[in-house]
Amino acid sequence: MNHLYLKDEHEIFRSSLRRFLQKECVPYYDEWEENRIVPRSFWQKMGEQGFLCPDVDESYGGYGGDWGFSVIINEELERVGSSLVGIGLHNDIVIPYLTSYGTEEQKRKWLPSCVAGETITAIAMTEPGCGSDLANMQTTAILDGDHYLLNGQKTFITNGVHADLVIVACKTNPQAVPPHKGMSLLAVERNTPGFSRGRKLNKVGLHAQDTAELIFEDCRVPKENLLGEEGKGFTYLMEKLQQERLIVAIAAQVSAERMLEITMDYVKSRKAFGKAISKFQNTQFKLVEMATEIEMGRTFLDQLIAEHMEGKDIVAKVSMAKWKLTEMARDVATQCMQLHGGYGYMEEYEIARRYRDIPVASIYAGTNEIMKTIIAKNLGL
Repeated sequence: MNHLYLKDEHEIFRSSLRRFLQKECVPYYDEWEENRIVPRSFWQKMGEQGFLCPDVDESYGGYGGDWGFSVIINEELERVGSSLVGIGLHNDIVIPYLTSYGTEEQKRKWLPSCVAGETITAIAMTEPGCGSDLANMQTTAILDGDHYLLNGQKTFITNGVHADLVIVACKTNPQAVPPHKGMSLLAVERNTPGFSRGRKLNKVGLHAQDTAELIFEDCRVPKENLLGEEGKGFTYLMEKLQQERLIVAIAAQVSAERMLEITMDYVKSRKAFGKAISKFQNTQFKLVEMATEIEMGRTFLDQLIAEHMEGKDIVAKVSMAKWKLTEMARDVATQCMQLHGGYGYMEEYEIARRYRDIPVASIYAGTNEIMKTIIAKNLGL
């Protein structure tokens, strides 16, 4: 891949990461899928090799790289399998809340262990009765002396089982008008009294990703764990959603590229009626159509990544990429499975796993319907 925003040092980094994954991840990935979890030991190995939180400043244990290093990490993890999505969430969704809104004390307390893979993070927004409508969440955190009393439930939490530090979106002022003005972010540590895990959720895909319910019952969170200012939580969430949705778009694009790659190999080797399936016009046309969509998606995505790295506001374009590329990847999964024939429905073929894993990309980080609403608003509709 020839990304214009990457330099020689990025490609050296990619080669190192790819070698690491071939040794420490690829041989065990199917086992992790069966066990329904990525082991903590893999996180620690990622940290030891410098593959976590690459843009964190050196003073906190990172190496202060640009976001191109994060793009490479997300691309290479997705090439192995979508269940590694929790690492991207840790690196590029949760950690930026700490680096952007955390106090110096909070950064020194948590960031070094996050970089090392010793502390795994999660962000808790979604509730059983509240998905994309964040302003109507019911979880509350009422100040009681030196602690907040946190009460509520969260669900569909990526890294929910492993998480040692969870950024929880909650209402510190339930009476605020409008409701989103009362939202704040609290950092909740693993052993905080009143914090417990609910079910480890059994999903259609992303089997090795530890998605769980989180429960807070009079959970006493020190007031020093407030991230940023009270009442600014909704604003903080909105500020970080551009990068979160860009991460989803990157994963969808790479998944589509990988599915086309394995399908091209398959149709060239699989014979029917005395010749390779790749020689049939229908097969060629399907592959040409997918290759064109994927190439156009990559061009648009690379442009957005470069603009994001320049600090530009690309909320509308990112929303376009998120919905378009996730829908494209889902279509590619369907067509590639069809081209595999009966073997595509067998678990030992990678396309079957990809077919299971990709649909959720159009749901999380804001549903594609929400993306279209955002785009419409930005178009002045």
